[in-house]
Amino acid sequence: MKHHTDSLEVITGSMFCGKTEELIRRLRRATIAKQNVQVFKPSIDDRYGVVKVKSHSGFEYDADPIVNATEILQKLREDTTVIGIDEGQFFDEEIIDIVDNLADKGIRVIVTGLDTDFRGEPFGPMPILMSKAEVVDKLHAICVVCGEQASRTQRLVDGEPARFDDPVVIVGASEMYEARCRDHHRVPRG
Repeated sequence: MKHHTDSLEVITGSMFCGKTEELIRRLRRATIAKQNVQVFKPSIDDRYGVVKVKSHSGFEYDADPIVNATEILQKLREDTTVIGIDEGQFFDEEIIDIVDNLADKGIRVIVTGLDTDFRGEPFGPMPILMSKAEVVDKLHAICVVCGEQASRTQRLVDGEPARFDDPVVIVGASEMYEARCRDHHRVPRG
């Protein structure tokens, strides 16, 4: 059964704020409601296994790893009514039209992703997906320095903040990233 309203939902925020956990919660509820769910993740993200989305706290859901957003259309089952896409920031701009078209067809699409990269800059297609979504939930982590609400992702290299001109995409977890508030987020330049 298709949904009565077109729906694009975006779950965003820094690392360690619970984006994937929230995605899995929504997917489980859709499954309980007997909706047909498919989940996709970028194949570049193999931190917790290749064929699962998994939260840092251990919740998981089966997923199809894909190299690019076009593969969503190639692997889409005819009876799918809910699509989950984890780590949307890793896809190129083609994901925007694909997600938009799927929502226009009555498929509920839920995308998670970092809104900003380690430098604090908008990350990949996420800002546009956020602007097109009917629902945007920005989650917050806890700053590891002061314990306040964190909205930034701090990358560390040998225990020190990564430099602004370091590569943007490096997949990792707590061994190289921390959640930080605005006051404690550092990105040295030059």
